[in-house]
This record gives sequence, structure tokens and C-alpha cells, in this order.
Amino acid sequence: MSIVFTGGGTGGHLAIIDSIKNFVNGKKIYIGSTSGLDKSWFKNDNSFEAKYFLDSKVVMDKKLFGKIKVLLSLIKEIKKAREILKKENAKVLFCVGGYSAAPASIAALSLKIPLVIQEQNSVSGVLNRFLKPFAKEFISAFEPNSVTNSYPIKKVFFENARVRKELKTILIIGGSQGSMTLNNLALELVPILIKRGIKVYHQAGEKNIDTIKKEYQKLGIKDVEVFGFSKELPKIITQADFAISRAGASTLWELTANGLPALYVPYPYAVGDHQYYNAKYLVDKNLAYVCRDKDLNVKKVLDIIDNINLEEISTNLPKQIQPTAAKDIAKYLDSF
Repeated sequence: MSIVFTGGGTGGHLAIIDSIKNFVNGKKIYIGSTSGLDKSWFKNDNSFEAKYFLDSKVVMDKKLFGKIKVLLSLIKEIKKAREILKKENAKVLFCVGGYSAAPASIAALSLKIPLVIQEQNSVSGVLNRFLKPFAKEFISAFEPNSVTNSYPIKKVFFENARVRKELKTILIIGGSQGSMTLNNLALELVPILIKRGIKVYHQAGEKNIDTIKKEYQKLGIKDVEVFGFSKELPKIITQADFAISRAGASTLWELTANGLPALYVPYPYAVGDHQYYNAKYLVDKNLAYVCRDKDLNVKKVLDIIDNINLEEISTNLPKQIQPTAAKDIAKYLDSF
């Protein structure tokens, strides 16, 4: 019998699987997509006994002919997923959502294999919303009655949590792909911060690193750390005293667990505006700030950092999430 994990496409989805799988007993299988980050993330992961990458594709944002083509391809991939699930003797399927989870999730339902969903955002994605009525369990940090109402993240964020009392370092997080909005803000804001003696880490996105570095050089700024994807991000988060960030669920909960106060700038095109509602969950508790792309400017940011109570917020943030979420979910999966 095996526990099968599926889903991905983004770092947030895959980070959930990564944080849970090490606590699961017995045989672990992964089914993802040849597209997105799935293959690069888990291809060489030895903690899975077997990994399968199907030709999953996004249905949304396609014209009618494109949708029909993708749906026909999905039927083909569902058949492949059914064979995999039977071959691996799956006892439960754990889905984190994303387009790459569709074939295995639908295949599991067709085989009457229990489906467990972990929804990372406050507003469900298209696939998870469709699958929810058929799921054995729907897990969400934003819903009080699930297996756990905390979010599964790596323990390093809890272990290195600290109370911030003075603003010496700011981290700008645009994600591994970067954010044009945050990059443009940074080019205006960083010169002011540097003059104030504030150190800046800037996640500009892999494809934007050279361009942003050149822009900083034109401004005569050398004391800013520009990076794209970094395995050192947990360490950088711990060093920072304040963050300006997109509001993807994984990032939001990692900052929360570490006690890092933040201004969240939700990605405006997120499905269901879920990034805004992710941030609003903390804003409503007076533990974060949120600002739309169109309203973001240097003055607003400076007003926040000049008046923020770092100590109070960073003391109370870690109380919003428990470090046992990954273990709790793993224990539930093992019970099947």
C-alpha cells in the first residue's frame, strides 16, 4: 500500500508536499506534471519510492479549440494515472491542487481511492473547488474544522523565529519569478533606505537579476543583495526585520511563523483574488499591512515603517500558526 502525493506547478504547492512527505510512514509516490516546477523540484528526490510526470496542461485562458484539446489530453492522462494508482496499490491520494493534480485526483475518485485535499489559500483554486465535494477531507489553515487549522511549512521558520525590536534590514520578496511592481518600487525606495542605514535584500526574480543590478549601479547603490531563487531564503527571512512581499500562502505563513512583520502587495491577477484575502486574514488581526498594486508608492511604505510597532507584531505573529501541521496531516494520511 502506498500514499500518493499529487499537485504542483508552483513553489507554494510543492513546498507543502515537501514539508509533509518526510513525516509519512511507508511507501510514498509522487505524480506531477512535465510542466511547471514539478519535475525540477522532485525529479531527484530520493524520499519518494517512485515519481511519475504526466503531460498535464492548464485549461484556463485558452480559446474553445484549445480547451477541447486540453480536455482530450486530460482524459488520456487520467487513464495513465489510473494505471499508476493500481500499480502502486494506492490507499490514499493527497492533493495540493494546481493543474498537475487533475489527472491523479480524478483517477483516484474513479477508483474509489480516498482523496485528501490541502488548500493553501483562503480562496480555493479551480481544481480544489471542483474536487472539494468529493474529498474525504479538505484541509485548510483558513478553515477551523479541518484536520489541522495550521499551515504545513518547514520547521526552520519556527526554530529561527525572533522578536524584532529595531528596523535594520528589509526584505523585498517578489517570488522566484519576480514582480515588476515590487521591482519598480524597490528602485525608488532602496536609495532612501540605504541613506537611513537600512540593509536591503531584494528577490527580483531569476530573469530580472541582471537588469535590476544594472539599475542599482546607475543609482550608485552597491549595498543591496539582489537574488532570484535562493535556498538561503529562510536565513534571509530570519535576518530581516520587515518584509514587502506578494501574498502567496506559503510565503505568508513562513513569514508569520518566523515573526517577520510585512506589507503584503497581492498579485492582482491571482484567481479569486486569493492573495488579497490571504493577507486580509492577518490584517484583520492587526498583524500585517496590505496594499493593492495600484495604490503602492514610496510614501505609503515609509509611513508604515516609520510607525510600525515591530515588537508587538513580531511577538504575536507566531501565535497564529503551529509547528505540528505537517505531522498532523501525515498522521491522518497514515491512518488509511
